[in-house]
Amino acid sequence: MRKAKIVIALFALWGAGNAAAADLMSVYREAVVSDAQYASARASYLAGQERVAQGKAGLLPQVTANANVTYTNLDAQNFGNSTYAAQKDFGSRAFGVQLTQPLYRPQNRETYEQGKLQALVSEIQLNAAAQDLMVRVAQAYFDVLQAEANLTFIRAQKSAIAEQLAQAKRNFIVGTATITDTNDAQARYDLANAQEVAALNDLEVKNRALAAIIGKSPGSLAAPVEPIVLHRPEPADMSAWVDQAQASSLQVEAQKTAVEIADREVSKQRAGHLPTVDAVAGYTDSKVNSSALNIGTRLHQVAIGVQVNMPLYLGGSVNSRVREAVANKTKAEDDLESARRSAVLATQQAYLGVTSGLAQVKALEQALKSSLVSLESTKLGRDVGVRTSVDVLNSQQQVANARRDLAKARYDSIVAQLRLKQAVGRLTVDDLDAVNRLLQEPAK
Repeated sequence: MRKAKIVIALFALWGAGNAAAADLMSVYREAVVSDAQYASARASYLAGQERVAQGKAGLLPQVTANANVTYTNLDAQNFGNSTYAAQKDFGSRAFGVQLTQPLYRPQNRETYEQGKLQALVSEIQLNAAAQDLMVRVAQAYFDVLQAEANLTFIRAQKSAIAEQLAQAKRNFIVGTATITDTNDAQARYDLANAQEVAALNDLEVKNRALAAIIGKSPGSLAAPVEPIVLHRPEPADMSAWVDQAQASSLQVEAQKTAVEIADREVSKQRAGHLPTVDAVAGYTDSKVNSSALNIGTRLHQVAIGVQVNMPLYLGGSVNSRVREAVANKTKAEDDLESARRSAVLATQQAYLGVTSGLAQVKALEQALKSSLVSLESTKLGRDVGVRTSVDVLNSQQQVANARRDLAKARYDSIVAQLRLKQAVGRLTVDDLDAVNRLLQEPAK
């Protein structure tokens, strides 16, 4: 059986960042230990490995022992021409050992081969659970960062609006602004308050979602260090990724193995028509005592032989089980085709998510630069009297929105790249570590 490529923390992971904030790898280490879903997958893997030993047991010798002790009281009477009465006590005990060695049991052989395949499926499923854990941790991690970014932008916007509201009130008092400016600033400030409440709630929800994975409150998290450079997937060809998914997707690999198991089941049920041959050996030691006659008998018996069983007619159950196994094999083949199509779709979606996300990041980076230039121009226009404070406020909001949208596009692109590798079954801890370095080192 091939070695399981189980992506778990059995090797040294890249060290955590600073003491003030947890980075992605430290959160992942917590998840490996604490995530209930992954713990369930580990237990299922351990249970699946036992299928090999269980299947092999059907090919190995079976040894059984038996023993019994009995007491018999016989009271006999005869009625007729003569009267006869007798009462006797008998005691007996016996013990024995029997060994059975299967010589030809095709069904047991198929069960053993199925056990190896079922153990392989459990390995594949654990590997898939490990990759799923990495994606879930990354998604929950960046969801928290995005919620924090939203709250930061809203609070900055609220601060700017508060400043504009105070200025509008002062200008109204001295007569250089109308009540309309004050009311407009007040309405914006009230809306910002409502948005802040919603952002706080969203941050709490995202923190709790991450806590559900790692089993405790995540605390503060490290955010990416600017500037961030995201690269296109390699190879930059969606069809190449699709081909890879059809060949190495863990879901496809597991379903291929399921088809093999179903095929073995057909052979196993067809073997129900065949004879079985066992070598048998036994030893028996028995003794009978009679207290009435004061006599005893002791017997030692050793038997060695070959036992053949040939099924002749079992009520049609064998043929029925064969038909059932054939139908289940057809189902497994259909499930394999479904798994291939799902893998192709997931890969295409992930690839498009990466490429469109990178294009969006590039566009938003340019939009942020343009928004910052526009803000400076609007401030200058306000200073010379051709723009109003409301115009400045709108420009500030545009900058905040561009920053928020850029952060979200970056986070989404990072997670999409992880999902793309997961779709083809190639996601490893090294990929997560590469993302983690974005939180620690500025791009060169």
